[in-house]
Amino acid sequence: MKISIVTAAYNSAATIKDTIDSVLSQDYPDIEYIVADGGSKDGTVEILKTYGDKIKWVSEKDNGIYEAMSKGVKMATGHAVGIIGADDFYPNNQVISKVAKAFQESKADSVYGDLYYIDAVDTNKIVRSWKSGKYDRNRFLNGWMPPHTAFFLTKAAYDTYGLYDTSYRSAGDYELMLRMLYRHKLSSHYIPEVLMNMRVGGSSNASLKNRIRANKEDRRAWVDNGIEPRWYTLYAKPLSKIFQWILK
Repeated sequence: MKISIVTAAYNSAATIKDTIDSVLSQDYPDIEYIVADGGSKDGTVEILKTYGDKIKWVSEKDNGIYEAMSKGVKMATGHAVGIIGADDFYPNNQVISKVAKAFQESKADSVYGDLYYIDAVDTNKIVRSWKSGKYDRNRFLNGWMPPHTAFFLTKAAYDTYGLYDTSYRSAGDYELMLRMLYRHKLSSHYIPEVLMNMRVGGSSNASLKNRIRANKEDRRAWVDNGIEPRWYTLYAKPLSKIFQWILK
C-alpha cells in the first residue's frame, strides 16, 4: 500500500530540510513524497534540488496554502494522502508504518492520531498537546476536529468528494474534514499516538484578528456544506484548545 505525503511550502528554507528528512527517514518502504512550492525565493528550491528523485516537487506561484495542498493531492498516486507542514516533522520513523497498518486492518476511509505543538526554537519543548480521542462523527457537533497534519485520507475520497476549497484562508482544512467525515459520513480510525510535531505559529492562531477570521470561516464551512451545527458548536471549538494546554 503506497502512502503519499504532501507538503505545501513557501520560503521555507529555514525548516523544510527537517521536514523532508523526517519523511525520508520513515521505515515504511512505499512512500511517495510531494512538495508543492509557491515559488520560493529564499533557497527552498535549491534545497529541494539536493534530494534528486527522492521527492517529487513543483515550484510555481499559487493562490495560497490550500491551492498548494490541492496541487500536491492531485499529483499523489498512493492509497492514502497525508499532509505535513513545511516546518513540521514526524516524532519518530514508524509513523507511516503505523498509519498504513491502520488502513489495512480497519479498512477505514481515513486515519488520524494525536499531535504535539512544539516550541519553534527548542523542538524538545512541548507547548500544547492535542489528544484527539476515539472517533465519533457526532463529536463535530461539540466543536471537535482531528488535527489536520495527523489526518490521512484515501485518495479515492479526494477523487469522489473534492479537494481543498481554495476560497478559504485559514479554515480550509476544517471544511475538508467536516465535508468528508460529517457531511459524507466517511469512516475514520483513531491511532492513540502522537503522529506529528508541529512548530507553534500557525496562521489561524497568529493573532486575534486571524482567530476571528478563522471562527467566521468555521461557521461558513457548515453553511457551505448545507448542514446545521448546534448553537454552541462553534463556541466549543476554540474553547477546546484550553484543554490542550492543560494536557501537555
